[in-house]
Amino acid sequence: MKRSIITGSGCYIPTEIKTNNDFTSHNFYAENNVRIETNPVEVVEKFRQITGIAERRYAPSNQNASDLATLAAKAAIEESGIDPETIDQLIVAQNFGDVVSSTIQSDAVPSLASRVKYNLGIANPNCIAYDLLFGCPGWVQGIIHADAFFKAGIAKKALVIGAETLSRVIDEYDRDSMIFSDGAGAVVLEYKDVEENGSGILASSAQSHCKEEAYYIHMGKSFLPDSDPAVRFIKMKGRKVYEFAIKHVAEAMKDCLEKSGIEIHQLKKVFIHQANEKMDEAIIKVLYKLYGLKDMPHDIMPMCIHWLGNSSVATIPTLLDLVRKGKEENHEINDGDVILFASVGAGMNINAICYRV
Repeated sequence: MKRSIITGSGCYIPTEIKTNNDFTSHNFYAENNVRIETNPVEVVEKFRQITGIAERRYAPSNQNASDLATLAAKAAIEESGIDPETIDQLIVAQNFGDVVSSTIQSDAVPSLASRVKYNLGIANPNCIAYDLLFGCPGWVQGIIHADAFFKAGIAKKALVIGAETLSRVIDEYDRDSMIFSDGAGAVVLEYKDVEENGSGILASSAQSHCKEEAYYIHMGKSFLPDSDPAVRFIKMKGRKVYEFAIKHVAEAMKDCLEKSGIEIHQLKKVFIHQANEKMDEAIIKVLYKLYGLKDMPHDIMPMCIHWLGNSSVATIPTLLDLVRKGKEENHEINDGDVILFASVGAGMNINAICYRV
């Protein structure tokens, strides 16, 4: 039988570190444009307690999302050992294109995937390069896309990248701006013959909830009074997103496990979108409760949000690369381990993949 197997991974972590202390001099405003009178130091500390974020990375001014994507891609290709000219699908999950530093305009023409293909020097016209917009779950959805193309007989090798420079679309007067960061992660996926209990994607699950949930994460004007309404920033209804994620993400994860035939006790790690530490922990606890289990294993969920923040589509592939290469303390994955990828984000979209290492 054939399965989609990760044969290489890579990530690029930007060099500029932005600590929570850097935000303690900010003036924050609420959605109603009224200044928050609480001392910014207290605002920042409460933020850390809720999200777990102590610092995050921003891309330097001379790098755009496509540059970060290229660096992560090169690392994944190098580890896989493949010839880049043999890649059939080059998929870049992103949400804002290239946003040049100190500008407010997204640039996605040509697509970031085309730019990455150009940067990698891939000449093969049968390497199809395209972008995928699916909110924060975009990279996971890219893997689902590649797997579907493989099963359809259209492709055998894919490069799937998640890259974002969210630091360039945030409103500095909004407390939620402290969540977001920049980064890129990538994997090479190949369709290979395996034994029945061999490596590869076992199942996937995805949903889009687009009624009132569609605008829980959206673009809107700054919270600063009298700000230019034509200039838009990423905005989030934090409580709504939290409640939505708690209810729906665990259900998608359970659906994915059931499709794969994997029992909950066989699950070794969950690579969940690094959005908010408390929210992620709550989602995993709900998953185990759906199986009638009171507690989740203490080592089930690796986290890099504490020092990398929320880099949207880049969080899961970055975390995966760190764990695969022994760079995430107290976490490792070994041959035969069953792991789960799961994400939630703007749309509102959710998805999950069950994978055997």
